[in-house]
Amino acid sequence: MQKFFLTLLLTAFLFSFDGFAQDLSPANAYEKNVKIKKTGMAILGTWAVGNIVSGAIGRSQTSGQAAYFHEMNLIWNVVNLGIAGAGYYFTATGDMPESTSALLNDQVSFQKTLLFNAGLDLAYIAGGFYLMERSKNTTNKPERLKGYGKSVILQGSFLFVFDIILHTVHSKQSSQISDFLSHVHLGPNQVGLVLGL
Repeated sequence: MQKFFLTLLLTAFLFSFDGFAQDLSPANAYEKNVKIKKTGMAILGTWAVGNIVSGAIGRSQTSGQAAYFHEMNLIWNVVNLGIAGAGYYFTATGDMPESTSALLNDQVSFQKTLLFNAGLDLAYIAGGFYLMERSKNTTNKPERLKGYGKSVILQGSFLFVFDIILHTVHSKQSSQISDFLSHVHLGPNQVGLVLGL
């Protein structure tokens, strides 16, 4: 069920940004940037809600390692839901940057954050494998370590794929803005547009 849900979310994410390269006015570029971020936060929020619900149900209906797996999914995604909600709110209420170059700077900064997050996601996955390995060498609740480890691997893997896809979509938008700026010529008393032939 979770694999189907994950595939559905990521497919929707990829296809919701088709045909970006039309009008690249600063206002349109900003609107596309907002759409990318809002869609990303909506997908993260949907993933979180699905995991909270399935985690609560799974925790109450299973025992041992499976119960701990569901428990960690629930806990992890309460945090994800908070991040998604805050991200959506601040994106929806933010002001448009004063220039196209400022928008590009904001986007590049966001992309760096996504790459940093992807690195953290890999650390989460490694941590999940560590918990699973540690469960083999302890008598103190090994089922909890194994269940938590499997959950952390799942959640880290989702976030890694999510951050890489969001970075890819965002990079495409940034390269279009960068291409646009390369055709703008600024002089002491003039602004010109360089047209490619």
